[in-house]
Amino acid sequence: MKDLVLLTGVSGAGKSTAMGFMEDIGYYCIDNMPAELVSTFISLIEKSDSYNKIAIVTDVRSRGVYNEFRKNVQNLMDSNDYTVRTIYLDIKNHVALRRYKLTRRKHPYADKFNGSIEDALNYEKEILAPVREKAGYVIDTSDLTANQLRERLAQILLGDDKEVMNLHVMSFGFKHGIPNDADFVLDVRCLPNPYWIESMRNKTGLDQEVKDYVFSFEEAHEIFERLKSLLDYLNPLYIREGKSQIVIAIGCTGGNHRSVVFAEALKDYFSRKWDNVTVNHRDINRK
Repeated sequence: MKDLVLLTGVSGAGKSTAMGFMEDIGYYCIDNMPAELVSTFISLIEKSDSYNKIAIVTDVRSRGVYNEFRKNVQNLMDSNDYTVRTIYLDIKNHVALRRYKLTRRKHPYADKFNGSIEDALNYEKEILAPVREKAGYVIDTSDLTANQLRERLAQILLGDDKEVMNLHVMSFGFKHGIPNDADFVLDVRCLPNPYWIESMRNKTGLDQEVKDYVFSFEEAHEIFERLKSLLDYLNPLYIREGKSQIVIAIGCTGGNHRSVVFAEALKDYFSRKWDNVTVNHRDINRK
């Protein structure tokens, strides 16, 4: 069975970077193919053994084309000859605007809106909305480096569910602001604060004394068990819908004690179940 990847998405979201990576892992890549030619191209190469891994990068530039694109994708998915995956790269407008300013590139729809890149992006996203909705995987590249995008694609194209899901646990202090990229925010300020214990004031949640103190309260254990149960239930659902990364932010007042303890405990728990689990203590060195 042949492996076919259809890559599309918003201009400036990283399709060229993605295509370069897919070439590196053995895909025969075709860039900027008109969507209405996808089925014609497939019919030309389907009898050849030289093209077992194919990636087609396409932009959907008009309202009429995306219907053809969706029809072609469905036809291929109904075929027994191909494993078909559709990957959609998205990007937040303010990040796209910054990228365009840095590269001085021109958006394909800029002329239509008298040079307004923001209006062009909104128009493009409106056209692409039905394709995005049907995509098997949606990757928001706004906060991803090129290497992180490559890692995400590797998980989709090379890994199983255990490898695909990325769980990132973060501790933070509410007085320093809530992380913008968090999918879940848990406030553990309801628990007693080790800061008010003189011997622990200058320590952090990485110290055993602080950890023991936080989990000496029954409420801490109950919160932790409920959070584990919720995430254990949700993670497979997110994978099924194409989501590969969940950012869990645990907050306390300063980000030094309670949130660090919980973040470390979650990291230890999920590391026994998933391959890609990381932890970051954003505010641990702030006083």
